[in-house]
Amino acid sequence: MRQRTARGFTLIEVVVALVVMAVMSVMAWRAVSALATSRERNEAAMERAETLQTLVQQWELDLREVQQSHLFEAVNFDGATLRITRRRDAGLQLVAWQLREGRLSRWESPALTTADDLRDAWFRSQQLNAKDLRGLPGLDRVSGWQMYFFINNAWANAQSTGDKGNAGPGTGAMPPAGAASDAGSGLAAPPQGVRMRLQFGEDSGYRGELIREVAVESGS
Repeated sequence: MRQRTARGFTLIEVVVALVVMAVMSVMAWRAVSALATSRERNEAAMERAETLQTLVQQWELDLREVQQSHLFEAVNFDGATLRITRRRDAGLQLVAWQLREGRLSRWESPALTTADDLRDAWFRSQQLNAKDLRGLPGLDRVSGWQMYFFINNAWANAQSTGDKGNAGPGTGAMPPAGAASDAGSGLAAPPQGVRMRLQFGEDSGYRGELIREVAVESGS
């Protein structure tokens, strides 16, 4: 019987095999890269959604614990800063939500027990700089916001209701939570509700705008 002599691969066959392997490797790398990119985007979207949800929940909690102080309006908005006086177990607390340089930040004072402490906290909230705000909890890439107060069974722009949030006539120690309100203080009563509208930047990862409403149950 005639025996066929064994032969190896030709150069062309080797080149073709290498090309096929290279193409398959590129396709596999692209699939893995796309999967990793998609996973990173999903994780970033979940993180943004969680940050926004936490921030909104804190904003709603601040407004649900509004407490009048007889020195300043319990809820005051000047276009850039929303100031809220809220009750705490150890006294009152001043909270300032401020939008500056595309970042919405939340600042809070410690629990306060005297009128002087509240005045100092109010002035401190007016002196916050960009460096102070960067170290606070907040949300980046916010392009704008509007605040509306529900007063006399109607919504009105918070800035059009009049800014009466300057220091009032009260002096000495602040009344405890639950004490009767000072009708002669000249301060406007807190709104019955607050509506917030947030606009986001194009690179924020959020679409459209966010509108949230919360009822205000203020203590006198």
